[in-house]
Amino acid sequence: MDQHIGLDVSLKDTSVSVRQDGKRIWRGKCASDPKLLAEVIRKRAPNAKRVVFETGPLSVWFFHALTAEGLPAICIDARHAKAALDMAANKTDANDADGLAHLAEVGFYREVRVKGFDSMLMRTLITARRQLMKMRVQMSNQIRGLMKTFGLVVPKGAGSVFDRNVISLLEGEDNLARIILPLLKAWGDIRLRVAELTKQLVAMAGADQRCRLLTSVPGVGTVTATAFAAAVEDSINFKNSRAVGAWVGLTPKRYQSGEVDYEGHISRRGDAKLRTLLYEAASVILNRSTETNALRTWALALKERLGFKRAAVALARKLAVIMHAMLKTGELFDPNAGAAAPT
Repeated sequence: MDQHIGLDVSLKDTSVSVRQDGKRIWRGKCASDPKLLAEVIRKRAPNAKRVVFETGPLSVWFFHALTAEGLPAICIDARHAKAALDMAANKTDANDADGLAHLAEVGFYREVRVKGFDSMLMRTLITARRQLMKMRVQMSNQIRGLMKTFGLVVPKGAGSVFDRNVISLLEGEDNLARIILPLLKAWGDIRLRVAELTKQLVAMAGADQRCRLLTSVPGVGTVTATAFAAAVEDSINFKNSRAVGAWVGLTPKRYQSGEVDYEGHISRRGDAKLRTLLYEAASVILNRSTETNALRTWALALKERLGFKRAAVALARKLAVIMHAMLKTGELFDPNAGAAAPT
């Protein structure tokens, strides 16, 4: 008979529950190692039909490792699973594993697409670079704030200009320099690491045909193109291009109950970083781009009617649709197509 397994994964241990014919036949714990879990599952559930676990920090590793072990691994949406798991009287890891096994048995779950390691490598590079950039800004602001206390106002400037201004102001301030210079050196080191990761990102994007294709879109640079390619992976992952806008969280939420029926702000579901990058690309097209094309003409007309923020969101959603269509067809951006008259 088929067996269905639920895994409640944590960093140290994973709770395992095995169900068959509507009953739990075994429950236990195992170290959070896919190979050890595969041994336990093969021993306790030799006829495993589904091995279900929720999305989380370890889900990519678990999915690919368990699949490589020949197990029918399925990663499900944690928000969808939560609605069912909250039905339990007591919130425990063991009960969560039971609930996941039950969902696997009845088939009441929403499976999510698990990205490949190549795509996750792209996303990791983008995330690491963004984090270092934040640290660089925070460090420079900290230096400026500390020096203001002593009447030393660092003039506007970034990069080497900021470095020279700080060193110049610290001349004759030996006691303060002993405190600020280590911070300045740390800021300089972070700046170098950002430059190194930027080179890696540019090289990675240059070697990826999808990224080279997407950068032909106005306002879309290397970072946005790489993030989009890593998130979408393959155009066949979406039934149509319009579905991408909803997947990124750029479509309005709707609430309907009885006589109440209204649309609210965008759902903000999905990849928040990609959504931000698409919004930034839309802002560039609206505010800084001088190129004349049908897409920008459509967006500017929308801006006149609805204001900048709503137009930028609508343009970000349209960019997602256009970029997916480009990945699907393999064609470069056409400046005379891809935009309809505003409604």
